[in-house]
Amino acid sequence: MKKIIGVRFKKLGKIYFFNPERFYIKKGDNVIVETAQGEEFGEVVIPNRVVEDEKVIAPLKKVVRVATYKDKKHFEECRKKEKEAFDICQKKIKEHKLDMTLTDVDVKFDNSKIMFSFTADGRIDFRDLVKDLAAIYKTRIELRQIGVRDEVKRIGGNGVCGRELCCCSFLSDFEPVSIKMAKEQNISLNPSKISGNCGRLMCCLKYENNVYEEKLAKLPHIGAIVKTEDGEGEIDGIETLKERVRVKIKNSDGDGFVYKRYDAKDVKVIKDVDVEKLDEEEIKNKKELEELEKLENE
Repeated sequence: MKKIIGVRFKKLGKIYFFNPERFYIKKGDNVIVETAQGEEFGEVVIPNRVVEDEKVIAPLKKVVRVATYKDKKHFEECRKKEKEAFDICQKKIKEHKLDMTLTDVDVKFDNSKIMFSFTADGRIDFRDLVKDLAAIYKTRIELRQIGVRDEVKRIGGNGVCGRELCCCSFLSDFEPVSIKMAKEQNISLNPSKISGNCGRLMCCLKYENNVYEEKLAKLPHIGAIVKTEDGEGEIDGIETLKERVRVKIKNSDGDGFVYKRYDAKDVKVIKDVDVEKLDEEEIKNKKELEELEKLENE
């Protein structure tokens, strides 16, 4: 078992574990901690607790001290310096006519480095820009190209659900999402309906995916031939969460079909199919969906 605290360096950033050593630290306290990039100022979101060894990547960096009034003032100065650096970098980007959009500036607490984050459609030769910034600030300069998800996370906004975007309210990590997730959840495969403000697949497709995968493993595919109490038929639709299926059964007189719903446990699969048929919407939007999937894998 190991003693830990959880610390965030940005409002919705990832939570990192540190060794509190002799300190008893409350949630909301500010601390100075050791990181791979030097000392950093952070906020405690998980107070002192003990966790199992396998939940921690050893060795843990330690808490240097609980932040003092002087530390907090210096942190505020760093934030002011970031705003100034943002404006200066913007001017330099225009001077060098670089096709890039500056999104964020991070001045390290120990003044060892200033990191400039930006978005761009392709690769950018920013060597002259780095030289200019290094001459102004006399410290190490790092430029980092970020994705559109990170950019939207910084800008903020509301999703199609009407609520604040997940990445701006609680989501600290971006997990991989896929078209397959939307298909398994029987969501419209219209790219405009499954894409977020960033133009990528909505992160919320991931939230219930495990439940759908678990339930779909128990259900036959659309097109499977099954035996019901009313005779043999073909699976025509699936209600995944209810674990129910809609079956198309031929009328006794051989003229037309009747559609009935059954609990999946009440039908016996005679012949299943390996892959579900493509629906009309998926065929119609095939090219756009492939492009969306390609962007996810970049």
